[in-house]
Amino acid sequence: MRHAVLLSALALTATAALAATPEIKRPVGAPQANGVTHLVRGIPEACAWLEGTFTGNAASPYRFAPVRSSPTCQARARLLDPAKAQPSEAKGWKLNDVVRVPSKDCPGLQAVVEVWRKPSATSAPDLDAQGRARIYLQDAKNAGSKGAPAAYTAKVAIEGKPCG
Repeated sequence: MRHAVLLSALALTATAALAATPEIKRPVGAPQANGVTHLVRGIPEACAWLEGTFTGNAASPYRFAPVRSSPTCQARARLLDPAKAQPSEAKGWKLNDVVRVPSKDCPGLQAVVEVWRKPSATSAPDLDAQGRARIYLQDAKNAGSKGAPAAYTAKVAIEGKPCG
């Protein structure tokens, strides 16, 4: 019985380690000061970027929000709420990127943003006049039966002890 529990724990750890390998490898970001809003990651396919701010407040140390990059941008992917999307590899999502942003004013505190990507269920489109394969969100919505466009979602977690 004891060996079965140990093997189950090792299997869970191995599975978590495999799931934790992002498609994009990046070093830890530059430390950010309290009150300064910074770019965490751009998602051009969804016409959005993710921005964050260390607040200096121990109860809520980091504010995080997606922002539309341009009102004229035509999205080729959706940006979904992580609570509704519930991304996991079992549901067809891929861990795309893990961005670590340390706090400049609170040593040991860092925001960890996981960006998840769900590939499009459609086949590659024909090339356009510029020789590029593009799918625009409105076209994908109108196509309906051809499958869902690609989707992204991002979750934020705090590591370390907040100061203040």
